[in-house]
Amino acid sequence: MTADPDHPAVHGELAELRRRLDVAYARVEGGLALLSHRTEETAKEIEELNSRIITLEHTRWPLASIAALAAVGALLVALWQAFGR
Repeated sequence: MTADPDHPAVHGELAELRRRLDVAYARVEGGLALLSHRTEETAKEIEELNSRIITLEHTRWPLASIAALAAVGALLVALWQAFGR
């Protein structure tokens, strides 16, 4: 067997490739961790907004009730004007 004079260069290139791979892997892992955190925060915000919407829906008056109250008020005003004078 003959000794390959490029062996040290190959080892250096492999070490550089391994370093680049480690850096890229760390970058991907960091990105995934950030996305996971943002997903959890978004899920919390959506749940909070859903609870606020449900609360608002329960406390609002239906349009039919408002119309009925307005009609009764108008009827009372009409009767007051008709019989009051």
